[in-house]
Amino acid sequence: MSPPKRQSVTRRDFIATMAAMSAAAGAFALSAGGVSAAPLSVAAPHDSLGSTARTAGHLAAAATSTSDTAGVNPMIDQMTSAQAQNTAIRPFVVDIPDADLDDLRQRINATKWPEREQVSDSSQGVPLATMQKLARYWASDYDFRRLQAKLNAVPNLMTEIDGLDIHFIHVRSQHENALPIIVTHGWPGSIVEQLKIVEPLTNPTAYGGSASDAFDLVIPSLPGYGFSGKPTEPGWNPVRIARAWATLMQRLGYTRYVAQGGDWGNAVTEFMGVQEPAGLLGIHTNMPAAEPISISKALAANEAPPTNLTADELNAWNQLDFFNKNGLGYAIEMNNRPQTLYGIVDSPIGLASWMLDHDARSQEMIARVFDGEVQSGVLTRDDILDNVTLYWVTNTAISSARLYWDNAHHPTGGFFDPRGIKIPVAVSVFPDEIYAAPETWVRAAYPNLIYFNKLDRGGHFAAFEQPALFTQEMRAAFRSLR
Repeated sequence: MSPPKRQSVTRRDFIATMAAMSAAAGAFALSAGGVSAAPLSVAAPHDSLGSTARTAGHLAAAATSTSDTAGVNPMIDQMTSAQAQNTAIRPFVVDIPDADLDDLRQRINATKWPEREQVSDSSQGVPLATMQKLARYWASDYDFRRLQAKLNAVPNLMTEIDGLDIHFIHVRSQHENALPIIVTHGWPGSIVEQLKIVEPLTNPTAYGGSASDAFDLVIPSLPGYGFSGKPTEPGWNPVRIARAWATLMQRLGYTRYVAQGGDWGNAVTEFMGVQEPAGLLGIHTNMPAAEPISISKALAANEAPPTNLTADELNAWNQLDFFNKNGLGYAIEMNNRPQTLYGIVDSPIGLASWMLDHDARSQEMIARVFDGEVQSGVLTRDDILDNVTLYWVTNTAISSARLYWDNAHHPTGGFFDPRGIKIPVAVSVFPDEIYAAPETWVRAAYPNLIYFNKLDRGGHFAAFEQPALFTQEMRAAFRSLR
């Protein structure tokens, strides 16, 4: 296939650049306290990490050159300037005030603890011992500035789409013909999950791959999550977000690209597949919506499993049955009453425990991390607290939960129901996911399946837990679409 093409820079693009530079000159405050934008510094095509500074000079020179021709038609200039400000891609810098971090530690140390659970397992929720170990480390040893530096080491950008500011990381590979990919996180995830795959995907020759494996990487924060804007009215469900992501990729100049996601990121990515925006070549998911309708109905009716299930299908049935009966508490509350969750906005330990109790296998893995057990992946205490702390400092505990309410009140079908996607789909199955989708169900759900692989380890937060395996899967999954 021909290499990814990028749109040429038009006069409007140059005016957008000039307007953005002017707006950013004094730096501006965003809704998350202490987060600000700096003067424009956007990565040029195929620039490697850390190359954004020299690009700013090129853009400034281009803007100056174009400004010489402005004023020919004042009315058109005024209109295009207004449009440029609405569609400008603005730089972004993470800078959380010390006072916010001091307050976080004080709140952790002031936690009012309950008595321990009555059982010897986690069937009543996240064990007291796990949370107290987490609290001790969080208050005394955890360093948020390390994460802040890591975030600011990659190009962070902001743009308004459909009336809402969308934050995203955008790293272009130094290799020619890199395949653009937009990767979407879920709940209780964030862009922190994808930081480990930035270098392996964009710089493959340094991580066991070849130049032909290179990706240009776009990692957006979902609306209401992280540094993205918080919707002030209902309606930002996965269907609408999928349209916004297509707009983002078009705005970045990509005419050929692929998309990837898990959890809510899967729903967004799959709806991109349903919508088939111009330029989308195919999608990949690590949490496919492939549950047959007959299976979901039987589970909902609390029936016994069908007698003709294969071993993989029976395993998936058992995983789904367990999750439906024991793991949906958080989703039910956020579907119905997200605003009621004031406690997770006011208490860091309340927030952390709420996030840790997403699914049983992830929670058990995290408990082992705080017990000091060495994991088969590279998930650490800092990884876990990076994700939780990002929610805390951006005050997005409730704004992120509203995605569940929006999806429930603007229905888009069952979370695992097949969506009838016709474009190419690639699937990677990690065994400790909420359910490990059997190949038979996957092939039935995606008639244009171009890749399927069942891995021997990894769970719900695949890129976070197993970045090396995840990277291998991205390279293999999209190889046929380059």
